[in-house]
Amino acid sequence: MDELGYPDFHHARAAEGWLDLGSPRDAARDLRRLSVAARRHPDVLEISWRLFASRGRWASALAVARSLARECPDRATGWLHRSYSLHELKRTAEAMRLLLPAAERFPEDSTIPYNLACYAARMGDTDGAKRWLVAAAAQRGKAEVRAMGLEDPDLESMRGYLAKEF
Repeated sequence: MDELGYPDFHHARAAEGWLDLGSPRDAARDLRRLSVAARRHPDVLEISWRLFASRGRWASALAVARSLARECPDRATGWLHRSYSLHELKRTAEAMRLLLPAAERFPEDSTIPYNLACYAARMGDTDGAKRWLVAAAAQRGKAEVRAMGLEDPDLESMRGYLAKEF
């Protein structure tokens, strides 16, 4: 956010802080105070996505994530947010298709294979889900992926595997 000038930088930081504190209404107020130009800044797009996601406004979150993925293709978050928004809109196959190239593009990001495992599991592809869980564990650690997966509703069909075989 360093490139944002005064007062946009402060409004963006305040919005981020309000989201961290669980107050989307206050975050939205600070985002409205940003200049039009600042609203297109990648860090502000990230904050805007978080705001829409926190409110379950997935169509709006998707629009922001698409902008982020298009304007900043070297940020994994744009790819992740776009696919997660699609998944929440019950467009999981599309979410998976659009996130697959990111696995190669961002090989160190463990969230990408983890989310791909979730999408595969939701679509009934148990073998694919297992492969993606193993890939996520290679980056994040088996214990952490197992713990996350056992709590994740998207991986409910994989609980036996995670608890006994993984």
